Amino acid sequence: MNRRQGWPVTLEEGPVALRPLRLRDATALRDTRARNAEWLRPWEPTYPEMPLRTTGLSPYIAMIQAVRREARQGLSMPWAVLYEGRFVGQLSVGGIVWGSARSAQIGYWIDGAHAGRGITPTAVALAVDHSFFRAGLHRIEANVRPENKASRRVVDKLGFRDEGVRRRQLHIDGDWRDHICYALTAEEVPNGLLHRWRMGRAPGSPPESDSGPGSALGPQGPNGGGDPHHPASPHPGSN
Repeated sequence: MNRRQGWPVTLEEGPVALRPLRLRDATALRDTRARNAEWLRPWEPTYPEMPLRTTGLSPYIAMIQAVRREARQGLSMPWAVLYEGRFVGQLSVGGIVWGSARSAQIGYWIDGAHAGRGITPTAVALAVDHSFFRAGLHRIEANVRPENKASRRVVDKLGFRDEGVRRRQLHIDGDWRDHICYALTAEEVPNGLLHRWRMGRAPGSPPESDSGPGSALGPQGPNGGGDPHHPASPHPGSN
């Protein structure tokens, strides 16, 4: 199987777009994360390589280089989240396992100034549909802290299944934190997750609330399990 099937790709739904992360995004990434330091802190994995507050670009350039390298190997799909053409966050499908598993984790975060517009659930739906129906994955997980009620509402509304608590899964905000594992398989959304999301919103209803940063990964918000290279720990402005 071609592990790079469907990558790189830009996905769009109305004003929301997912575009492959570029080195030139380093400045926007640094500035957005610094502005949202307090918003992201309770939900992001703790790791010294990528402090929430830093004036230098080097850590961000190194992170982007790393995830782009993983993407070339078919191990992740790291996107910038755009709203009306403007960088507002990150989403990654990472920790990809091929072979008989064909599984991955999804992680994301969004600028708190853009929360509450339905950006995150739309972005997640776009990424999941692409992962299932173009890239050839079968299962997507999102691991969310029990305290992150906003992020939990996102995966609940999108129809992810609650598969139970993973004890002390990730080191976040100074301690080892439990996460709830949510999952979805391709058979559960035969018409696509974006279709489910569209149909589930009543006409005239307010947009789904965005939870916070992320869904099971870290600052980069896209790759895998709990650091900037892991996709899946929900943060305040991301879900």
